[in-house]
Amino acid sequence: MSFSSEIKQELNKTSNLANKEIVKYELIGYLNSGNIDETTKNTIKFSTESDYNINRFSRLLSNLNMNHNIEMSGKNFVIKLKVKEIEGKIPYKESLEEITRDGKEEYLRAIVRGLFLGSGSINNPENKYHLEIGLKSKKVLEEVSDLLKRLGVNVKSIETKNKYSIYIKEGEEISRFLALIGANKAVMIFEDIRIQKEMRGKVNRLVNCETANLNKTINASIEQISAIKKLQQTGKFNKLDDNLKEIANLRLENPNMSLVDLGKLLKEPVGKSGVNYRLKKIMEIANG
Repeated sequence: MSFSSEIKQELNKTSNLANKEIVKYELIGYLNSGNIDETTKNTIKFSTESDYNINRFSRLLSNLNMNHNIEMSGKNFVIKLKVKEIEGKIPYKESLEEITRDGKEEYLRAIVRGLFLGSGSINNPENKYHLEIGLKSKKVLEEVSDLLKRLGVNVKSIETKNKYSIYIKEGEEISRFLALIGANKAVMIFEDIRIQKEMRGKVNRLVNCETANLNKTINASIEQISAIKKLQQTGKFNKLDDNLKEIANLRLENPNMSLVDLGKLLKEPVGKSGVNYRLKKIMEIANG
C-alpha cells in the first residue's frame, strides 16, 4: 500500500461524521478537488481509483441524505449525483473565500482534509518529499493557497492549461499539513523517516568532510615529500638548517600524519602553524 493510501485509510477511519457541520465542510473540500467533473448539465461526477477515497465521499453524501450512485469505469470508482441534491444543504455555489471568511478553524481544516482526500497525493518520504493536491479551477487554486497560508502552511502552485494544483516539497511543511488534516499516525511515521534521513545526511556530510580533509592532508604530504626528496637528490638537503632537517625527516617517516601530530614529535614541539611554516620553507627552497 502506498503512503498516500495509508493516509487516506487513516482519514477514512476518523470518527467525526456525527458533527454535521464538519461533514458539510469536508464535502465542500471534495467538491472543489481536481477529480470533480461538472461538464454534464445538472450532474456532478467524482472519479478516483482509491476505494478508501470513494467510501469516504459516499459516507459524507449519505450522512447529509444526498442520493448518489457508485459505478465502475475501468479501474476507477465513479460517484454521480444531481446538483439539486446539494443545493440548499451546503453552500456549494459560494466561493471558498466567502465560505471560509468567518469559519471556525475546525471547519477550515475539514475543507483541507476533503481537498486532500478528493485529489491529493504524497510520495513515499523514503524517496523524496512531495505532496500535491489537484484543484478544479484557477480561482479555487488561489483561494486554497490563501486558506492554507491562514492555517500556517506554505504551498507553491502549478498552473497549466488543464491543470491547477498546489504542492509542498519541504518536509517540515508536509508534516504540518498532515497534522492539520488530522492524519496523526501518518505524522509520526513521516517524522520518524524524516529524522532518520536527516541523521543519515549529517553522517554522510561528516564522512565526506573528513574524507576531504584527509585527502587534502595526503595531497599536501605528497608535495612535501616530493620536495624533500628533490633536495636530497640535488645535494641541497644537507645545507638545510637543523630545524628544517628535523621536520623533513619526520615527514618522510610519517607521510600520513597531520601537521599537529608532526609538531608534537619535534625535540622542541611547535604548533600547526610552526610546522606548516617549516614545510613551506622546504618547498620554496626545493622549487627555487
